[in-house]
Amino acid sequence: MNWVEVIAGVMLLAGAAFVLVSAIGVVRFPDVYMRMHAATKAGTLGAGLMLGAASVVFGDLGITVRSFVVFFFLLLTAPVAAHVLGRAAYYANVPRWERTRLDELAGRYDGADASPGEPPRPVAHGDDRPDA
Repeated sequence: MNWVEVIAGVMLLAGAAFVLVSAIGVVRFPDVYMRMHAATKAGTLGAGLMLGAASVVFGDLGITVRSFVVFFFLLLTAPVAAHVLGRAAYYANVPRWERTRLDELAGRYDGADASPGEPPRPVAHGDDRPDA
């Protein structure tokens, strides 16, 4: 067994551990917001480590570039997707965990003037209120 196989094995085990932690978080966390956090953070890191292990094992420039591009795509899309899903869950009034103490968006969106299927509009504060 050479050092390349050892490095790849360690990266694969670490990646699998992060993916396992992500899966456990998705199953065990109490609300959708915490589940999204577990899926995006640990899942992306785990996938990146596994892609890195594939790059190390194969040692081919084409595979390394593809692995990097896939990991870069994951880094760009996973946080954006989680943000969009979280915002949609908030608009849809998906219940938060009962022990959640802080809601930083409370009072920032007014759902009274939104038609069904349309997201709430931001509430005007201070000088940015429209003139009536």
